[in-house]
Amino acid sequence: MNFETLGEHVTDSYIFKGSKQMPFLAPRGIFIAKNHLFVSDTGRNRVFIWKDLPTSEYQEPDIVLGQSDVSETGRNSGGEISASTLHYPSGIWSDGKIVIVCDAWNHRVLIWHQIPLKNGLPADVVLGQPNFNSNLPNVDGIGNDPSAQTLNWPYGVFSDGKSLWIADTGNRRILIYNEIPKTNFKTADNVIGKTDFMTRDYENNEPIWPYSVKVNANRQIVVADTQFYRNLIWNNADEAFTKPADVIVGQMDFDACGQNQFGLFPSSKSLNWTYDACFYKGGLLVNDTGNSRILWFETIPNSNNEEATAVIGKRDFKTGSENKETLNGTSSSLYWPFSIVTQDNKLIIADTGNHRVVITRLKF
Repeated sequence: MNFETLGEHVTDSYIFKGSKQMPFLAPRGIFIAKNHLFVSDTGRNRVFIWKDLPTSEYQEPDIVLGQSDVSETGRNSGGEISASTLHYPSGIWSDGKIVIVCDAWNHRVLIWHQIPLKNGLPADVVLGQPNFNSNLPNVDGIGNDPSAQTLNWPYGVFSDGKSLWIADTGNRRILIYNEIPKTNFKTADNVIGKTDFMTRDYENNEPIWPYSVKVNANRQIVVADTQFYRNLIWNNADEAFTKPADVIVGQMDFDACGQNQFGLFPSSKSLNWTYDACFYKGGLLVNDTGNSRILWFETIPNSNNEEATAVIGKRDFKTGSENKETLNGTSSSLYWPFSIVTQDNKLIIADTGNHRVVITRLKF
């Protein structure tokens, strides 16, 4: 990789490709907690755990979830769905003890209440399904209404160590559990984006395709609303159940839905297939996936369509994915990064289109 393409706001960058025996294939989910690195190796239906942040291009994982070892890659481990299998895992959250994984194409979320100590360890709890052997969307299949217990393509998950937020993407909503569940098929306590748990229809002022959700210490919430090319911010988590978002990043108003705001090129305000965001210090990092870049807002935006302070991954705000850096391949720069996470001043990027993770140090 030509690390100069990341720009002047980062330094000490390197790439990580996972197991040398069977490297990453389109890793979408990434998280770090207490220096443990968690990666959803989405294309190979498994989650890797490293007890310490890797510092070389390849390093064998300490634990594999969803498969018996690093050589196995089948959907649901090549067999029937169980508490030990995964199909297209995406979002991850951990506090270094509990591990929570969005098992997206099994339409469920799995919880391990202790860090697994061996490969393929069964999950302790399943959400979205009545048991570990079922995996239809909303339990009864496509076309059926959701409930406070069901899920449909859950891609994003977050916790503050007590409460749990799930981006129930296919149902166009965020589910909230006041406590991290310890029993299967737990009923959610509240919902963001819908007036009740049974509604599937949506309005433009609601999350249209919420892919990730993050909550900071001040109880502000940011949701990557992919389908309308925007991020939604609520300044008070307790108000998010009853009102639209306070701020829109990437669009002028709730009805605006233009890819790069219908521009030929991106700008300091526009987004294209945004899949994640991350609170950092007093500001916000927004993962602008379709433009293969990350936007930095020095302070959390307090009005719609604010300009970003800086860009990571492109030489300027007007450069997107389809530019001269990608004419002869994408590996020289970021390409369709799906998720980001920070630890101290490190930024860790799931560089999904390049089948790798990029680890760098922020200079903000």
